[in-house]
Amino acid sequence: MGSFAVLVLTPALWAAVLIAWLGPRDVHRFCITLSSLMLLTQRVTSLSLDICEGKVKAASRGIRERSSLSDHLCKALPYFSYLLFFPALLGGPLCSFQKFQARVQRSSNLCPRHSVWALSWRGLQILGLECLKVVLGKVVSAGAGLTDCGQLQCIRVMWSTAGLFKLTYYSCWILDDALLHAAGFGPGFGQSPGEEGYIPDADIWTLETTHRISLFTRKWNQSTARWLRRLVFQHGRAWPLLQTFAFSAWWHGLHPGQVFGFLCWALMVEADYLIHTFARSFIRSWPMQLLYRTLTWAHTQLIIAYIMLAVEARSLSSLWLLCNSYNSVFPLVYCILLFLLGKRKHTFN
Repeated sequence: MGSFAVLVLTPALWAAVLIAWLGPRDVHRFCITLSSLMLLTQRVTSLSLDICEGKVKAASRGIRERSSLSDHLCKALPYFSYLLFFPALLGGPLCSFQKFQARVQRSSNLCPRHSVWALSWRGLQILGLECLKVVLGKVVSAGAGLTDCGQLQCIRVMWSTAGLFKLTYYSCWILDDALLHAAGFGPGFGQSPGEEGYIPDADIWTLETTHRISLFTRKWNQSTARWLRRLVFQHGRAWPLLQTFAFSAWWHGLHPGQVFGFLCWALMVEADYLIHTFARSFIRSWPMQLLYRTLTWAHTQLIIAYIMLAVEARSLSSLWLLCNSYNSVFPLVYCILLFLLGKRKHTFN
């Protein structure tokens, strides 16, 4: 990416500095700036990858050496418009440059009636999620926390707190999706033949019903997951999965809880591949498959809850409380299975 790599390092550096020097009450004032920088790095790197892969022509191509400054600016204007597209800097799924350009060129094809129904449906979804969030928030605030919970009670505290974080994420993603839809960049707008369709960030049904951590990872913040896969995973030669999660922790700001959470997540995904590959060769009857899916679903949701609390921890003391609780048993089980099955696979090979 050359000089564009500076835009990747900037949000990570400033996030680490702000979190280290300011208190939690002050950091939120700069969140919108950091978030916009993070989303800008997505668009810059996505566009640079498109140019490197030949999907998009660089602005400098096709311009003569003696061209005026206005000619250069006219050629570069679509790229600046894409990078600084205001609704996308507030949030929402990552939109490719080709789709952005196609949608702008077809701006007269927007159907107002379709948009009203789509926005109304998203508004109802947000309302329902916010109501659930209020109810669950009262349950969490009325119960014990990780500081004073006892043994198995800590599992309920972790699950309910992570559920509160999930509802917040789902609500924000649907709101961002509605904003892009109102701007004319929703499903079916500006889609060229052969181009991949619209990818929403919140696939709530899959996220809440899957029994596989790897599938949860691909569906969680889906457009960002695909961007990370394209940017890091597909170019990584050694330990691409670990590189991807390490880069994600760096991109999010290198907070201790985020570093621990993302590296733990990488180990869980690696273990998930081995466990389910091993289980498929032994579990044949449907009652055993049903039992297996039920147990792995519960275990997956508990591990995700553990990772979420680690990532959202804003102090080392909170992270230590989580690691020192009974909740650490769930990722520890997967780590042990990763070691045993990895050793067995190596011996077999």
